[in-house]
Amino acid sequence: MTWLVAGLGNPGDRYANTRHNVGRMVVDELARAHGERFKKVRFLPVELAEVREGGHRVLLAASTRFMNESGPSYASLAHKQHVEPDRLIAVYDELDIPAGELRVKLGGGSSHNGVKSLQQALASRDFLHVRIGIGRPPGRQDPADFVLTPIGKKLEADVAIWADHAADAVCSLIAEGLTPTQDRFNRQTPQG
Repeated sequence: MTWLVAGLGNPGDRYANTRHNVGRMVVDELARAHGERFKKVRFLPVELAEVREGGHRVLLAASTRFMNESGPSYASLAHKQHVEPDRLIAVYDELDIPAGELRVKLGGGSSHNGVKSLQQALASRDFLHVRIGIGRPPGRQDPADFVLTPIGKKLEADVAIWADHAADAVCSLIAEGLTPTQDRFNRQTPQG
């Protein structure tokens, strides 16, 4: 069985170390843990690394388009690889969840523009979500500025822990399924 893990984020060095790229950090961590590297996919605006997890083929994907228009990249890859929506895991940042906490769910709506793009491109909401809490911006800071501002040295170690924790949740979804993963990850906060 093939799974597709979509690490939502923005391409390029300018955005690599921002809260909005934590989804991309998760697929990077999964590839690194399996000794794999991302390669460009011919005719699709996406980079891909293929790994094995719990006996399953897992495609780790990162769009080379900006987050708000990345949905077609992932949907085209899913179609080409015959991955149904219920075997697609979208990993992304979430302002409305406290920093460092995770929420795993199947389907439903979202105010996240990258998720909206994916839902529209798939013509489905029935995919899995690993939402990584980044918290709300301090004071009156604009949320767009908050998510696109580089993380900074003080928070880098914490964000690495968040990404590692979310990578564990992705592996749990593939190996154990939704309910055990929710029971394990929706109720705990990683250290950091």
